[in-house]
Amino acid sequence: MNENLNEVVLRPRFKIELNKQHTSVLDAFEAKRHDQSQFIVSRIDDHVFIKLPKAQQHFWSPQLHLEINDLENNKSQLYGLFGPNPTVWTLFMFLHFIVAGFFIAFCIWAYSNYALKVDYQLQVWGIVGTTLLWFILYFAGRMSKTSNQTEMTALYTFMSGVLDA
Repeated sequence: MNENLNEVVLRPRFKIELNKQHTSVLDAFEAKRHDQSQFIVSRIDDHVFIKLPKAQQHFWSPQLHLEINDLENNKSQLYGLFGPNPTVWTLFMFLHFIVAGFFIAFCIWAYSNYALKVDYQLQVWGIVGTTLLWFILYFAGRMSKTSNQTEMTALYTFMSGVLDA
């Protein structure tokens, strides 16, 4: 059942329990930051961001956001999230919001014209058009996720290498 849920997700998430203190895990990522040039590794408090170098990035390049929380008995919990640059994701969600707003407006306008017994064909076309835009945005996100699968795998493999070291 979990597999079906992940099919709809545009920003895949995962969770790993580690048998290490969270400070040692964070220090390992901090050390790897200077030891390699394949990825850009940055850290803010308990958050680690892994992304491709600027020269290899494109509009929808994935990045891996890790949050490492301290647990009892020298264990830690790692939460991972794949997604595009936060600015790109915000734009993508903003476009969804605008399309949803127009969809609701066209629905209200169509119902008002229907109740007033006035022609509402234009509004129905608006509803159909915004629905098509929703699907286009959704499938653009899905295609981007699919096309970036090798980059996401490289980010995950790099993360796993740091954790295993």
